[in-house]
Amino acid sequence: MLRPRRIAVIAPSRSPLAEPFSGGLVAHVWALCTNLLQRGHDVTVFASPGSDPRLPLSDIALTGPVLSEDARADVSMPPDVVLDEHHAYLSVMMQLAAQPGRYDVVHNHSLHHLPIAMARFVSTPMVTTLHTPPTPWLESAVQSGPRTAMRFVAVSEHTAGRWRPLLDHVDVVPNGVDLARWPAGPGGCDLAWTGRLVPEKAPHLAIHAARRAGRRLVLAGPVDDRDYYKLEIEPLLGDDVVHAGHLDQAALSELVRTSAAVVVTPVWDEPYGLVVAEALASGTPVAGFRRGGVPEVVDDSCARLVRGGDIAALAGAIDEAVLLPRAAARARAEQACSLELMMDRYEALLTGAVAA
Repeated sequence: MLRPRRIAVIAPSRSPLAEPFSGGLVAHVWALCTNLLQRGHDVTVFASPGSDPRLPLSDIALTGPVLSEDARADVSMPPDVVLDEHHAYLSVMMQLAAQPGRYDVVHNHSLHHLPIAMARFVSTPMVTTLHTPPTPWLESAVQSGPRTAMRFVAVSEHTAGRWRPLLDHVDVVPNGVDLARWPAGPGGCDLAWTGRLVPEKAPHLAIHAARRAGRRLVLAGPVDDRDYYKLEIEPLLGDDVVHAGHLDQAALSELVRTSAAVVVTPVWDEPYGLVVAEALASGTPVAGFRRGGVPEVVDDSCARLVRGGDIAALAGAIDEAVLLPRAAARARAEQACSLELMMDRYEALLTGAVAA
């Protein structure tokens, strides 16, 4: 058994770690922190206000600095949200730098560049999980200087491959789901699509494919892009396509495990695809686009993947996916997508960072 560690977790700042989760990243970090605590570690979570009070929280203050009128009048003045986030992570990193020896390891899940850029000023070793492909600010941060106390881990081989030209070494720890919180279900007649309703996840393509396949579709997730929703989704809603809203985990699990298949329609390279793992845990086969890390989560026993953007092919994949054995989907989740497996890997990696 691994010795308990004092772990500081830096969460993404734009959404609290609380249900209903705003997306897969937030759900992942919440599950990781919850299970590190259950395994006996001393955890401090730097997260947005409003996060789950059962976690040992240190709020990321998103109020930002009080600026003079001269500063606000400057032509380079960024939007308030950008400055607030910058100030928040600057404060977190300065706090960590001022507390040498307080933690054994820092686990960074932020999409912001400052935790990586400022890691050299913190004596505690840091592990950064890469949840996205390279971005300009993150690339700049990883190239900004020595990273001897920094380890990087990606959520899929696909994502690791995008980062490896920039980094000496990238570990891979696929995301996992709590199989107890996502029990297998009996299925049903309808299809489900879950996630943030945004252009890059393209739920409108799922609607077109479901109609072509002659199946009713239930959408579930937050409306993160109001213009897209009003232009591309609302006009398509009807008796055969409904938006169930932003569901908490229990209601979402109920929807997924009573669906015939889950439709997954990214039009960008998904770094992992947590909704796919959640579907498999529920015993629900997947029909979707072959993009990013999604092909690593499934195999032919539980999914049918087609070329991205091909609605006709996706409709055919739906026809095949609903006939796949539900037991095979659950078995795939147990083999490759379990939270226990993910936690074992992260514990070993965090412990290794301390010993390095």
